[in-house]
Amino acid sequence: MGTLAGKVALVTGAGQGVGQGIALALAAEGADIAVVGRTRARLETTCLTLRERGVRAEAYVCDVSRTETIPAVVDSVVAALGGVDILVNNAYDGAYGRLLSMTEDDFRRGFHSGPFAAFAFMKACHPHLRRNGGGSIINLVSSAMVRWDPTTYGAYAAAKQALRSLTRTAAAEWGADGIRANSIAPHALSPGLKSWTETNPEEAEAFRRTIPLGYIGDCEQDIGRAVVMLAGPDARYLTGATVPLDGGQAHFG
Repeated sequence: MGTLAGKVALVTGAGQGVGQGIALALAAEGADIAVVGRTRARLETTCLTLRERGVRAEAYVCDVSRTETIPAVVDSVVAALGGVDILVNNAYDGAYGRLLSMTEDDFRRGFHSGPFAAFAFMKACHPHLRRNGGGSIINLVSSAMVRWDPTTYGAYAAAKQALRSLTRTAAAEWGADGIRANSIAPHALSPGLKSWTETNPEEAEAFRRTIPLGYIGDCEQDIGRAVVMLAGPDARYLTGATVPLDGGQAHFG
């Protein structure tokens, strides 16, 4: 019996990368998983791996930027899996680039898939989290919010900073309901970052040297296991926090 046996976790962007790693880590502790994302084939592949670990896993195709569809997704999860105890808002689809090169639609995109989508999932999940005696929300933000040089990261950092603030407010307002809300700011070897490191080995090595622990985190073992801790009983008194999972690179003053 794992520390999360009997719990249901909803993880967005869980078809690959960090979201998949988080889903696998939660399943290793016994949580059943609602695997949410845009590409059914990837979601089903994740579900197959989760079921091999002995938990229930169901796939839900959802473009999180279409926030009007989110309440129905949550209703489907509750109907199939019996509730929601853990919500992980990982999905994000935004633009990068210098501010003067960016259109208003580019800038808005990260907000729709980031804080707007997270807000919709948090509101839709709130009654289920409360009904089950409280639960845990983990929202993914970024060290780009405090990056020493924010050039080309402006829209991304702005959306993530908004999500960080939203998380803190939920922690304050929903603590009385037994609901905890925290943010994590990870560096992880997702498929995209792994491809970049292989294509740009010299730049990747320079980047690695800026991380005191000397490596880029593993999606499951470094990021997923930390989420397990945050969602579980060992972190029952932690809420409203931003946890850097970046090997010590960023300074969150």
